[in-house]
Amino acid sequence: APAGAPPAEDCKPLRETDVRVVTRAVYRADGRGYLDFSRPRHVWSVAFSAEAAEAKPVTPRQLTRGEFDESDIAWAPDSARIYFSSERVLEPYYQLPSRGIYAVPAAGGDPQEITRFPGRLSALSVSPQGDRLAFLGALSAPVQSHTRTNLWLLDLPSPGAARNLTAKYDWDIGGGIIGDMGAPRAGGESRPIWSADGTSLTVMVGKEGRANLERIDLPTGKITAVTRGDQAVTHYAAAGGVLVAGIANATQFNELYLVQPDGAQQRITGINDTQFAGLTLTAPQDVWYRSFDGRRIHALVQLPPDFDAKKKYPLILNIHGGPHAAYGYTFFHEMQWMAARGYVVLYPNPRGSTTYGEEFANVIQYRYPGDDFRDLMAGVDELIKRGWVDDKRMGVTGGSGGGLLTNWAIGHTDRFAAAVAQRDISDWSAWWYSADFTLFQANWFRKPPFEDPKEYRERSPMNFINNIKTPTMFILGDVDSRTPAESGGDQIFRALKYKKVPTVMVRFPGESHDLSRAGKPWHRVERLQHIVNWFDIYLQGKKANDYAVAPPEVPHLRAVPVNLGE
Repeated sequence: APAGAPPAEDCKPLRETDVRVVTRAVYRADGRGYLDFSRPRHVWSVAFSAEAAEAKPVTPRQLTRGEFDESDIAWAPDSARIYFSSERVLEPYYQLPSRGIYAVPAAGGDPQEITRFPGRLSALSVSPQGDRLAFLGALSAPVQSHTRTNLWLLDLPSPGAARNLTAKYDWDIGGGIIGDMGAPRAGGESRPIWSADGTSLTVMVGKEGRANLERIDLPTGKITAVTRGDQAVTHYAAAGGVLVAGIANATQFNELYLVQPDGAQQRITGINDTQFAGLTLTAPQDVWYRSFDGRRIHALVQLPPDFDAKKKYPLILNIHGGPHAAYGYTFFHEMQWMAARGYVVLYPNPRGSTTYGEEFANVIQYRYPGDDFRDLMAGVDELIKRGWVDDKRMGVTGGSGGGLLTNWAIGHTDRFAAAVAQRDISDWSAWWYSADFTLFQANWFRKPPFEDPKEYRERSPMNFINNIKTPTMFILGDVDSRTPAESGGDQIFRALKYKKVPTVMVRFPGESHDLSRAGKPWHRVERLQHIVNWFDIYLQGKKANDYAVAPPEVPHLRAVPVNLGE
């Protein structure tokens, strides 16, 4: 070093680097951005009292260390131990999921693995006596597209293998209903609730588009309903013998209820009563119908508030994503908004949906999309048969997996006059390489695209681009890493522009895959406006210069202006 130069340790870079060196296949998460592997999540404890907090700042104590994330923290009743789960594998996508349950002394010490579960698990819950631990878990094998979550029980402190308490109960333990009234990754976690004497557990169960609480009696295995009805429990917790649940239904936002031992529900909040007082809201109708192979399919139908059975209405077929998810009896702005604008809205749960048993959900493995599309069209035909729908004024939309099926639909039929594909997939191969999680296991495809390109091509909507004549809008989030635009709407939009099929792409800056549920409020409003305004053009003949397209020349449609701000 030159004479007089400062010591090397005093020489600091002018700025901290913003360059990222990526070494793992999963390096970002939708809505979170780039993952920071240098700061794994660990277990900490805080000795807290109101008096101590007023005297001086409370200092947390770190109980675990190392390079692995830890989660699902649960205290032992005597406060001597803390239980948690961890995968303990740096690159877990190379093998089937397997997760360990650990205990660490609350006073400090080395964590001990007490069991390893061959699958995914969550929601650890320790019995009041401290002798057993319950959790929700789904086995990794056999490898399926969807594996039902069960309730498991582990004996403490010297456990053997966990016991499956609901192996013969073919409903979705912990399963919920999708909606757009709350962020899907907010609100905390609901755990199995133990009775005070440790003889029963209460959990949420998804059944045919509904989600309610049910109680499992441990000595007998008997399962009984705690809450009932056309509703969706979203969260629940208990303390001091009092059970509180967040519950929504088709005409009411999520509110808090006291749940009595006999299942009676006493509403204790009314956060949105003032806002809802000026609205006309109606519950959807329950519809069951037979698909092409005789399988029974469940759907909900939201009718316009002033519905007249003697009239025929324009239809919007609204397809859920997942594909392993379910529509049901929870509040859905989207369906109410479309119905209020004069549409009959059909939102089915085709094969692949949850809450109808494991076989129904898993039957689409290696066949998605495909027969689920035929289920959807059978639902459309059912409403036409009932006389509710004008078959010349039908539109289709959906998000994520529903966006994929929207693209698939317009590549396989010309029956829809307009389409809106949201957060979609157009090319499975491109998506395999670009999504924020891997498909290294054979859950959806048997092999990667470079080993079996034919399977990916045959199941990709882009393979049918020459069939598409339907005017189509694409709704995309600019920071969506679950279904990146480049493997979805970008591709079909460019192709349709080349083919001179009316098309428009609506891009939402800063929005992730959760745009419809957790996006900025003004973006969520604009999204709904754009979707319905596109349908207004092609199903109701309204003008919309905002898209530089003219309404179709359909004799029975009267062209009227449409206001994007309404």
